[in-house]
Amino acid sequence: MDEFSRVFVISTAAELAGMHPQTLRQYDRLGLVSPGRTPGKSRRYSMRDVAKLREIAELGAEGVSLEGIRRILELEDRVRGLESRLRELESALADELLSRPGRRVFAAGAAGDVISMKAGTRMRRSNQIVVWRPLDRG
Repeated sequence: MDEFSRVFVISTAAELAGMHPQTLRQYDRLGLVSPGRTPGKSRRYSMRDVAKLREIAELGAEGVSLEGIRRILELEDRVRGLESRLRELESALADELLSRPGRRVFAAGAAGDVISMKAGTRMRRSNQIVVWRPLDRG
C-alpha cells in the first residue's frame, strides 16, 4: 500500500486525523481534501489525505483561515509538482550530456557573455592587477 491508496472510510480517516467526520465532509465540499469515491459514492481517504487533514488542523490551530489554508495547500502541491518536473529535466539533461559525443562546456566571459568551450579545456585567467589610489584633494 502506498500513501495514495484510497482505503480509509470517512470514520477511520477522521479518527486518524483527530477530527469529526462532519469536518471531513466540510473540507471535501470546500475542496481542501478531495477523497476518492467508490461506485456507491462513499468517500475513501488515503494516508496522503490523512496527512493533509493533520496539516489543515495544525494550520487552523495557528490561526490560519480556511481560505489561507486552501491557498497554502495549493501552493505546496504546485511546489511538489515543480520539484518533480525539475528532477525529470535534470535527469534528461544529464542523459543528454552523457550520450552526446564532443559535448560542449560553457563559461562566462569577463563582460558576462557566454563562451562555448570544448570539454576538458579551461578558461585562461587574467593575472592583471589593478591598483587604485584615491586622488589627493588638497
